[in-house]
Order: sequence, then structure tokens, then C-alpha cells
Amino acid sequence: GWREAVAAAVGVLQAGGLVAVPTDTVYGVACLAQDSDAVRSIYGLKGRSGGKPLAVCIGDVDRLYRYCRVNVPDELLRDLLPGPVTLVLERSEELNKDLNPFTSLVGVRIPNHPFIRELARACSGPLALTSANISCQPSTLTVSEFQDLWPQLSLIIDGGPVGDVQSPECRLGSTVVDLSVSGKFTIIRPGCALTSTVEILRQKYGLVPQSS
Repeated sequence: GWREAVAAAVGVLQAGGLVAVPTDTVYGVACLAQDSDAVRSIYGLKGRSGGKPLAVCIGDVDRLYRYCRVNVPDELLRDLLPGPVTLVLERSEELNKDLNPFTSLVGVRIPNHPFIRELARACSGPLALTSANISCQPSTLTVSEFQDLWPQLSLIIDGGPVGDVQSPECRLGSTVVDLSVSGKFTIIRPGCALTSTVEILRQKYGLVPQSS
């Protein structure tokens, strides 16, 4: 059923639909990032402010260069991705201008989860990805926890619980770090991988925290 599930999800995404998917942190909702109508649908689904950016999700580090301007070593990208980290970088012209039109940056995710990576590889462009919950509500670790969204989703991929439902740490989502300024980093959201991420950035690559 794995291959059929990926094929079904690709079909739904290409038709402009929204798909709920398991990731390595929490459940997410994905659409094609280059499909402006689908991107608007995600904002409607979440009741999300139009000024809050969506991350993009790709299957492999190599594809990141197409949608971002990278000013850190390739090895750094591969030390953090795939994994529970969102890297914020300068966006390239290739990315849909209707996606986060208010910022020159974009957050990129490569979740360490085989299904969503396979799905991202099967799509021609990046996925727009956000957590499967109403804005300001807790993140979800099982499909039953976002039942209120089901009517607006075209497809739900049930990968079972993606974390310990009893553990608040499991609902923190990815660690979001801005690497758009050379030699510096800014933690935008601590998330679930803060300590290991900061350790890699500071000790292995000598990046310094950007003072706000």
C-alpha cells in the first residue's frame, strides 16, 4: 500500500488538494508550493494570519539549491537535514511569488520520515508544509487529534502516532533557525532539536548567534 498511498497523494496534490501527512515531528498538511490557490486553501484551513510564512518541504538536500540562495557549507546542510530542523534561507526566483510574498526568506524542511520524503521526491516542485492543527492550537501526533480539519482535507495519510502523545516535548515541532546572514544564526523557534542544532552550528562551523 505504500506506493499506492504516495501515488494517491501525488494525484491529490496535483489537483490542488490538501493532504495530511506524518512527519518526523508532528502531523502536517501539505500542498504544492507553486499552486497559489492551494496555498490560499492552507491559510483558510488553519485560520492562519496571512503574514505568517509557510515552510517548503523537499525530499533531498540537492533540491534545496534550486529554491534558496545558500551561504553555508553543503556539509552543514547535510549535518542538519534530513531532520527535525527548518532552515531559513534567502529564497530564489524559482519559488512561487504568492508563497510568503512579504519576505525574501523561506524556511526549508526535509523531515526524516520516509513517507513524506518519498512524496516530496515524486512531486515536480516543493511542497508547502504546515502543522495539522488550527493556528494557536496544540500540534497533533495522531490523525484523530485533528478531526476538526478532516472535512477540508482531500486525503489523510495515517502513519500512526508520530511521537509520545503524553510528552509535551513531542509537540514542539521542528527547530527553526535563520541562516540567511553569513557566519551567523538566529533561533526563530526552539523546537525539539535546539541543543544539537546549536552545538553543530557553533562548535563545528563557528557560527555565532546574531544579536537582535
